Order: sequence, then structure tokens, then C-alpha cells
Amino acid sequence: MQETLQYQTFFIEYLENYSKDREPKNLYEPINYILKLGGKRLRPVLTLMTAELFNCSYEKALDAALSIEIFHNFSLVHDDIMDGAPLRRGKETVHEKWGINTGILSGDAMLIMAYQLFENYDPNTFQTLAKLFSKTALEVCEGQQYDVDFETREDVTIPEYLKMIEYKTAVLVGAAMKMGAIVAGATKQDQQSIYDFGKLLGIAFQLQDDYLDAFGDPKTFGKQVGGDIIENKKTYLYLKAIQSLNPVERTQLEQLFTVNLEDNVEKIETVKKAFISSGSAKATQNEIESYTKQAFSVLDTLSISQEKKTILKQFGNALMTRKV
Repeated sequence: MQETLQYQTFFIEYLENYSKDREPKNLYEPINYILKLGGKRLRPVLTLMTAELFNCSYEKALDAALSIEIFHNFSLVHDDIMDGAPLRRGKETVHEKWGINTGILSGDAMLIMAYQLFENYDPNTFQTLAKLFSKTALEVCEGQQYDVDFETREDVTIPEYLKMIEYKTAVLVGAAMKMGAIVAGATKQDQQSIYDFGKLLGIAFQLQDDYLDAFGDPKTFGKQVGGDIIENKKTYLYLKAIQSLNPVERTQLEQLFTVNLEDNVEKIETVKKAFISSGSAKATQNEIESYTKQAFSVLDTLSISQEKKTILKQFGNALMTRKV
């Protein structure tokens, strides 16, 4: 087993070799641009790590890891177009730099390229990977649609929100781990268990992201703190607060989430105070802990050594105590 940073290094080296100049330039240049913008590389690292958990060299899983990363970035390109986002990881988004039409076309090409990478595996592995990929890709699209729908709904429930983040974010984390297990030739039971572990950890990860968006340290978070509040996003924090506040306070918070202000500093502080006073901030932390514990309980069903289970627990704990 390698350290997380080593997996990142191995993956980035492989990505660099893959991201060659191709023609037409205006199709492939945006693809290379988004793939090299950085990010946590969480999903490909999990694919490589999982392959080694099941006694397979990480090198055999590099194409599957690259497929997951290309798909993830494809979804970001199209999400940014839908959101009209000007920045991604502090840099211009693809559609801002090259235009919406190129953004759509380059994103489409990335989806095809992600599938193409499975061709480097034997027929049985190819078929299993492609089947999982198709299922996951469709679920991510469903999650994105739920997210879009929630923008215009005032009656979003907490179970609906949790389903949305499961589809939009968590299933891809689960799939990243399952792909590593598939490449390694793990049993069907172990493939399913590692998928469940990844999915539960993915939900906890997204809830943590929601929490850090409001309460993270601006110096380490890497994004504007309060971005979800500015955009009036109905996160777990917001939904839990609405559920817990008295009628007057609830109405005030709901009204704040219908306006767009030039100066959002006061809005962010007011909303954060409501999150704390309602118990929503604490409830969100409890939910993060609950999903993390559920993920860890799945480890009991895996046929790997206790030492390897400890590595997964350490990884999960590091993810849930992160500041970025």
C-alpha cells in the first residue's frame, strides 16, 4: 500500500502523459485545461488505493482511475455552463474561456474518452466496468436534475436532499472504489461492500463540504466561504434550520434565501447565526459523523486484513476532519 500523496503523484504523471496535444485544437485544448486545473483527485486516488487493497498493482487500475477523473471533470464543465459559473478552482471556466458551444462539445468528447479507456482491459473487465459506469453516469445526471429542481422549490425535504447528494456526488465515490475492486478481481461481495463504503463516505464528504462552505476557514477552504448562502442553496444546514426555527425566525431565513444582495457579508453572518442558534450546525456535524460511522461499519464485511481496514478508517477520518 502507498501513501495518498504517492497515489496522487502516480496518477498525475499518468494524466500528464495522456493529455497530449491533439487536433482539432479547440476541442482538445479545453479538455487538457480542465484536467490540469488540479483539485483533490479524490476519486482516482480511491480507485488506485482500492486496487491495492485487493492485492493488485495500482498500475493496472490507472486507466479506470483516469476514466473516473475525466467523467468527473466532464460533469463539472457542463455544471458550470448550467450554473453560469465564471470560475472553477480559481481559474476561468471552460465556457468562459472558449465559449458555451465549445464547452458543450468538449464535455461530450470527455464522456466518450472516459468510456474509451475501458477498452484497455480484457472483455470481462471491460463489460463490468462499462456497466457500472453507465449506471453511475445516469445517476449523476439524475442528481444534477434534482439539484436544478430544488432551486425553484420551497418544499424540499431533508430525505430528498440526501438522495440528491447521494446521486450527484456519492455514487461516483462508490463507483471509483468499486472500479478498483473490479480491476483487482475482487469477489462480488467485496465489490459491493467497497461500493457501499465509498457511497456512505461520499455522502459524509458532501455534508462536510456544505458545512465548510458556511463555517470553514477562508485561509484554507479554497473557495469563498458562504458561497452556498449567497447562491441561496437549500443545503442540509438550511433545511435543518428551517425545520427547527420558530415561525418568525423561519420566515426571516426563508426571506433571506429569496434575495440577491450586492453586499453579502451581513447576509452570510445572519444566516450562520441562524444555523448555530437553531442547532442546525451541530445537527449537520452529527450527520457527518453518523454517515462516517455507517461507512466504517461496512468494513466488517470486507475480506481484507485488519491492517487494510485501519488504512481505510484513517483515510475516512482524515476526509471528515479536513479544513479544505
